[in-house]
Amino acid sequence: MGILLAQAESPGEDPRLTPLFADLASLPGIGQAGAKTLAKALANGSGGDRVLDLLFHLPTEITDRTAATDPALALHGETVTCEVEILRHDRIGQGGRTLRVRAVSGTTPLAIPMFGNRAEFVERRLPIGATRRISGQLKVDAYGRSIPNPDYIEPPDLIPEFERKWPLTQGLHQRAMARAMRLALTRLAEFPEWHEPHLLKREAWPAFAESLHSLQYPDGPAPLEKARTRLAYDEMLAGQVALGLVRRRVRLRPGTGLAGTGHLRAQALAAFGHQPTPSQVAALAEIDADLASPNRMLRLLQGDVGSGKTLVAVLAMLRAVESGAQAAIMAPTEILARQHLRTLTRLCLPAGVHVAMLAGSVKGAERKRVLRGLAEGAVQIVVGTHALFQEAVEFRNLGLAVVDEQHRFGVAQRLMLAEKGETTDMLVMTATPIPRTLLLTQWGEMAVSRLAGKPAGRQAIATTLHGLRQSPDVIAGIGRALSKGARCYWVCPAVEESEVMDTAAAETRFAELAERFPGQVGLAHGRQETDVREAALRDFAAGKTRLLVATTVIEVGVDVPEATIMVVEHAERFGLAQLHQLRGRVGRGSGASYCMLLYDEGLNQTARERLLLLTETEDGFLIADADFRLRGGGELLGTRQSGAPVFRLGLADAEAQEGLVHMANRDAEALLERDPALASPRGQAVRLLLALFGKAEAMATLRAG
Repeated sequence: MGILLAQAESPGEDPRLTPLFADLASLPGIGQAGAKTLAKALANGSGGDRVLDLLFHLPTEITDRTAATDPALALHGETVTCEVEILRHDRIGQGGRTLRVRAVSGTTPLAIPMFGNRAEFVERRLPIGATRRISGQLKVDAYGRSIPNPDYIEPPDLIPEFERKWPLTQGLHQRAMARAMRLALTRLAEFPEWHEPHLLKREAWPAFAESLHSLQYPDGPAPLEKARTRLAYDEMLAGQVALGLVRRRVRLRPGTGLAGTGHLRAQALAAFGHQPTPSQVAALAEIDADLASPNRMLRLLQGDVGSGKTLVAVLAMLRAVESGAQAAIMAPTEILARQHLRTLTRLCLPAGVHVAMLAGSVKGAERKRVLRGLAEGAVQIVVGTHALFQEAVEFRNLGLAVVDEQHRFGVAQRLMLAEKGETTDMLVMTATPIPRTLLLTQWGEMAVSRLAGKPAGRQAIATTLHGLRQSPDVIAGIGRALSKGARCYWVCPAVEESEVMDTAAAETRFAELAERFPGQVGLAHGRQETDVREAALRDFAAGKTRLLVATTVIEVGVDVPEATIMVVEHAERFGLAQLHQLRGRVGRGSGASYCMLLYDEGLNQTARERLLLLTETEDGFLIADADFRLRGGGELLGTRQSGAPVFRLGLADAEAQEGLVHMANRDAEALLERDPALASPRGQAVRLLLALFGKAEAMATLRAG
């Protein structure tokens, strides 16, 4: 396997790949300045500055100028290409500076208004009595049929039948992009086929090079969709094969069997006071089997809000301690880290296990004491933030690393924590239920355990929808609840493009509510100093304030059992999975809990039905699958991480992409089962596929999770 990976990581040796991996400046006549401009255009699409990156920069629009040739039969808004005879010129507008050309196409009268053009220029271009071929968008109104400002006025052979429009940047025009693309296509060799013959026959897919040619310079409409689907599947298959290779490498990595004795677990469960749910027991059995194995564990523990992941993680860490090793749990925020510390202290101290915390706020003598305890082994379990993987942190024997809310960490950061121990097992947790499709793409190299249901004591949450015009009624209801001692969250809209806008919305709402309920309202958002935000959260948890206005900083890591009401303003701006996460901040205690979603009454019916799903179910997995279909995989799980599998071609919509991913997963598994070294003719072709889609370079980091 090591030989295979080494070969896969140096793909440029294949002569068919070398011209594709060359800089854009290597294309004739492009030069350094032209290459820089092209790279700017690629930045928001395929990215990169190589010839291959340009070839993957696909048109966003392909106009078929052959479909409608008779303006009498075409519909309003259609692109029409037809031959016209010029009859007369009418000057219109102020001062007669605009020329409306009167023409006829066959027997159909047609007006050609030329807005923004000098009349003299138009008279020369469209002289009376001349025949021209024009192409543009047809307008049909009470005055008849017209093609205002045609896209083309040319002799017949100069109008492209299928016109591409690529994403551009300032200083770059479509003709320059077209020229560069023609040059890039000359570098594209014919590759050996990496798909099974029966699949190609069944789907009627063109070859890889032919597919790129079809999309960049189409000869007709028929092959376009086949070409798009073929290239999308190429990318899916490359991703699934790369994950399959990593999965096999993970299974072979040497680890240290952590057998455990069970005595520390028994004491922790006695302090917990409840037996684990059947789902927790099943997940723990899978984790125990991995820990006992001589190979290193890389497992994802996924569960819905409140499903009890933390207890499973604590029991797993105690098994490591029972085996004489140390354990660490890393959280993305100090808020969440301190929550874990409280849980660990409550469950582990009765068992005599030494727990410590390492975060940015731990300084001076306390920090030195924790670092010394980790190096000497006196600290058996440590909880912390990014501070855990700094160079100064040394473990005597790190047996198990747990990463919570892993999508908020970059791949490189997770890898650094895993490498703190020579044979460290890794357990990754996420509270975001993950659609099956994303499990295959973003966690495909991990074994997966899933927690279903909720532990005893978790309350159902009544979820209701309210138009924004009902905000005064909602605020009045909040006032009645506060007077009875309730605690409430009010989450302000998350506008992804602008954190400043989030903050302004939160501060405006805070000012309004603080005036209405003086002394009872707190504020927490991401642009506050950490100690200010932490203080606001502590005051709310302690009951000093009872209404917390916040942005999505409370999405994870805030556990206030006394909070029973969640209000989300402009709920339509959030994804369903994120709304479900926010809703999970209530329903944690014994009181009846409520979630009120305020939405813009201007929403269409489809958007309202999307929000209605939250009123009908608390099943996070069902919600996550719906969210994936509605929004795609994009930012579903939060902050985009370095190394995350991004589909650079963007060729399939969410549902079509989902089918391709599952098909590619089965295909990759079958291939690697038959040919784990990729030594067969098809395997050798798949190595080229991996190189083309950048998977060879990614393999080394994928092992981090």
